[in-house]
Amino acid sequence: MKNGIAGIVALFVLLVAIVVGYSSLFTVSETQQVLLVRLGEPVRVVTTPGLNFKVPFIDSVISIDKRILDLENPSQEVIASDQKRLVVDAFARYRIKDPLRFYQTLGSIQAANIQLTTLLNSSLRRVLGEVPFIQVVRDERDVLMARIRDQLDREATSYGIAVVDVRIRRADLPEQNSQAVYQRMQTERQREAAEFRAQGGQRAQEIRSKADREATVIVAEANSQSEKIRGEGDGERNRLFAEAYGQDADFFTFYRSMSAYENSLKNNDTRFLLRPDSEFFRYFANPTGKPAAANGSAR
Repeated sequence: MKNGIAGIVALFVLLVAIVVGYSSLFTVSETQQVLLVRLGEPVRVVTTPGLNFKVPFIDSVISIDKRILDLENPSQEVIASDQKRLVVDAFARYRIKDPLRFYQTLGSIQAANIQLTTLLNSSLRRVLGEVPFIQVVRDERDVLMARIRDQLDREATSYGIAVVDVRIRRADLPEQNSQAVYQRMQTERQREAAEFRAQGGQRAQEIRSKADREATVIVAEANSQSEKIRGEGDGERNRLFAEAYGQDADFFTFYRSMSAYENSLKNNDTRFLLRPDSEFFRYFANPTGKPAAANGSAR
């Protein structure tokens, strides 16, 4: 009986020892840092990964992420120094460098995100409000992001947070302003296009007029040259005809009559309103072309 009671007690003691031993151990992962809190008061911070000891049932283990965390900021409307409104979409990356201060001031990642969003919006308005619109969207965006990051980092230090980076995804005019700017740009481009078209039309008309004038001069010179050549050809032809007539008057007369027959009988209509004994038909009646009376007397 005594042995049975002793065994139960020993088993109970062993279970208690196991529970106490298990409660006195905790592990720290590579992505976490641990804050030990004893009765509501912070005791120590453990950042080295591995197995560690604590006072069982008294110390509480609070794990805090030590990786770089993302902060997504909703789009904000900011007024630049030239009074132009901007819709800015930005985000930040941060890490918890002082777990104790983080725990004492904020206590959770959710609370940190809320507080950092407020600080980021304040920095955006403060920095972007000091520069004109064109520097935000084009000229000095990298410089401005660095300034916003530095300001946010200084303000977040009191919460045990280090800001790693701040980026502006988009910085544009509001939708209604963008439409107005687009319409103004479209009107300006249409005006420039109409001006270019008018200049092109004027230039085309000048080129066309010049080409027409040159074509008229070239045609006139060509006609003059052709008339001159034609006149010279006609003169040469008449000279040759005169020489041929002087050499054989009968053959020349016969040749001219044959040419007249050929030219007059080209069309389908070959009716002539002439007397049969007219001079035109003299070679039809007599191959020699002489009148019949002259032929008879010659026989």
